Amino acid sequence: MIRIQTRTEPSSLMKVVSPLLAIVLTLIFGSILFTAIGKSPTQALHVLLIAPLADSYNIGEMFVKMGPLLLCAVGLSLCYQANMWNIGAEGQLLAGALGGSAMALYFIESDSAFALPITLIAGMVSGMLWAAVPTFLKLRFNSNLILTTIMFNYIALYLLIWAVHGPLRDPEGFGFPESALFADNTLLPVLFDSSRIHLGIVFAILSGIVGWFILSKTHLGFQIRVFGADEPAARYAGFSGKKLSWLVMLFAGALAGLAGVSETTGPIGQLVPNVSPGYGYSAIIVAYLGRLHPIGAILAAAFMAVLYMGGDLAQIEMGIPVAVVSMFQGVLLFFLLACDFFINNRLILTNQATN
Repeated sequence: MIRIQTRTEPSSLMKVVSPLLAIVLTLIFGSILFTAIGKSPTQALHVLLIAPLADSYNIGEMFVKMGPLLLCAVGLSLCYQANMWNIGAEGQLLAGALGGSAMALYFIESDSAFALPITLIAGMVSGMLWAAVPTFLKLRFNSNLILTTIMFNYIALYLLIWAVHGPLRDPEGFGFPESALFADNTLLPVLFDSSRIHLGIVFAILSGIVGWFILSKTHLGFQIRVFGADEPAARYAGFSGKKLSWLVMLFAGALAGLAGVSETTGPIGQLVPNVSPGYGYSAIIVAYLGRLHPIGAILAAAFMAVLYMGGDLAQIEMGIPVAVVSMFQGVLLFFLLACDFFINNRLILTNQATN
């Protein structure tokens, strides 16, 4: 019979193989699904995974989508390393978009050289404040961080919707729920004339490098890793759990807020209700696919951005519902968690004695 046995120590091989195996299983599941709905699995997978990289413009769009995914995932990676289960990157992203957009509209008639830096800082501070409330509730009242951060996602969403229908709506926008277009001095510069790649992708890659440096090269990173691996031992060593919790949550909030304001000051150029197609939620998958490592998150964010691009193309070229992308993300996370089980466990065959 087959029995599950706990490993004496985590498998280093499975830590590497697990995300790759999860991707393969997701592709197999997708092939079965496409066949069931009458679509060619070969063509569908080509459109989902290959077509988004077929030309320079699509590659540029991939980088545009990769930026917010990576910013959110780096912050979440540090949170999860410290056992702070922050599910609120989406709300923190929306808060950053709202706060940064309000500041951008304040500078709409200004030609100040400081307009863009102040707008970006406003977005980051907004994300930090949005992360600070559930952190306080967790540390002061021992509330469930998962539940509070999820609830704050919806609060941020409806605050943003209220803002674009109310105080931030463009008075000359014919009643559409959107803000006025931002002034040029509050827009992120485009890196290449023939694409929409903007400075946000640079912020994202730098955040991955900074996150790696913090985790791998600093005493603070050592404390985060020890606290996440063995909290009683960390407390015995004198590490402050509250301090670490505040640091990782505020860091994640700042990066998610930067992702939000980078969207409104980047490819969108104004505040609209659909700032994010779910980047904050997808960043959870990116963080785990990258093994909760900021550098790994860079590759995982690129893969997830390709899925976003492929979903749009599949809807246009093959009539496949765009919800299939969300399903792919969910199935990928399911298989990833299932494969991760075998990092600490293994299957063994045993002979069962019978009477």
